Formats: sequence, C-alpha cells, structure tokens
Amino acid sequence: MREGLSGLMKLRHALAAAAALAASPAAAQEIFGGVYDHDTNIITASGLESGADVEIGWRGGPILPALGGPRPHAFVSVNSAGDTHFAAVGVSWRIGHPVYVRPGIGIAVHTGHIDYDPSSGRIGLGSRVLFEPEIGLGYRLSDRVSIEASWVHLSHATLFGSNNPGLDTVGLRLNYKLR
Repeated sequence: MREGLSGLMKLRHALAAAAALAASPAAAQEIFGGVYDHDTNIITASGLESGADVEIGWRGGPILPALGGPRPHAFVSVNSAGDTHFAAVGVSWRIGHPVYVRPGIGIAVHTGHIDYDPSSGRIGLGSRVLFEPEIGLGYRLSDRVSIEASWVHLSHATLFGSNNPGLDTVGLRLNYKLR
C-alpha cells in the first residue's frame, strides 16, 4: 500500500512538472492523446500485465536549434486494468513532412512494482525511475492535426540491477496543434 501511495505521489509531481512546462506560448504547442496496447512484447519479454493505456500529453515548440530543434514533451499513461501507470517528460524530433518519423527520449516514473513477484501477475521493473525511448510514424492531416502510430518503451537499461524486463506500449495517437 505504501508503494502505491508513493507511486501516485510521484505521478502527481510529474503532472505538476508537465503543467509548468506548458506555461510557454501556445503558438508552438500541441496536445495529443491516444490508446495503446499495454505490455506488448516487442523488445521486452514480459507480457504479464493487461488492459489498454490511455495516453494524454503536451508537446512544446522547438528548442536547442543546434541539436535539430527537439520539442519538449510531457504525458501520462493510465492503464485500464489498474496495472502500471506512468508519467514521462523528454524531447522528440519530427523528421519529414507530411509523412514523418518522430524519435524521442525521456525519463518516466511509474506506479508499478519494482521487484518481481510471480504471484502478483505484475512486472517488476527494477527501478521507480526509467528511461522512456519512443518512436512514432505519422501523417500530417492538416496544419493543426496529425495522426501517429507509436511505440513507447520503459526500461532502466540494467543500470540499477539485472531485473530489467521493461514495458512496451504500442498504439495510435492524435496530435492537435494549438494556436
């Protein structure tokens, strides 16, 4: 119970950080949302958890031109089965137009288990804080709307021990540019 409360508190802190990031001018921002298959076995070998994830997020305007103008992002992912929820912040690049690729990297905190317990039916992710690499393939439908198929991965890359099954989600998201 304490671990769950602590995880929810960390998720709330991540949401507060995302809200603070969203305070920049709206002209370059977009919001996005989508539905994802939770714990898909693409890179990971888990497949223990179930349900769908609903993802809601914000993406800012380009920063750091010397690095290709990545865009900061923040999002939350809530699992319909009550399994692992997470919140992430990071940066992503959009390459191409109207068809594009969007690679990204970030840091995530989650509400799931850290240690593996076979009787729980839950992933033991090995650390409360995880890396969040992602990639999307999208199409710009209009000046303000695009759609993406994307993959999001959570892992600590064995930096915090050998327990590192990871978590993959795959789904579709709709992006809406604010004016």
